[in-house]
Amino acid sequence: SNPLLPLPVLQAAHCQMIKDLSACLLGQNLRVDCRYENKTDNPLTYEFSITKDNRKHVIHSTISVSENIYRSRANVTMHKNLVCLHLQSFTTSDEGIYMCELKATNDYTGNQTKNITVIKDKLEKCAGFSLLIQNTSWLLLLLLSLPLLQAVDFVSL
Repeated sequence: SNPLLPLPVLQAAHCQMIKDLSACLLGQNLRVDCRYENKTDNPLTYEFSITKDNRKHVIHSTISVSENIYRSRANVTMHKNLVCLHLQSFTTSDEGIYMCELKATNDYTGNQTKNITVIKDKLEKCAGFSLLIQNTSWLLLLLLSLPLLQAVDFVSL
């Protein structure tokens, strides 16, 4: 028997784990951020769904088929450690329990899920949050370009 056999299974045990699920309003649109810790380069499949009146409706998914009423209004963007659902023209009829489900290819632990209750009046605006990200990257860019500026000064001497 091969003693190395159990290793890949151990490695795949916790490939991805949802760390945080948050929701905010960007104008008239709902944004749901599903943050995860990624420990593998395996492709990630996702599903965003909503449960209201005890019924589950799939909004956007690579795991199963999304429902017509959401398909035209929803899109998903994927960033490093973040899967982001954008739902246009969010109204009180879109209130409910939103679920993010993630699954990494060849991950034997099964799907990871996390829920958040979304109520229109209780949602915060996304603006400050995305501004912070922009400022951070701007600052980072500035810091990265500092050695470059010094090098240029040195050349001009």
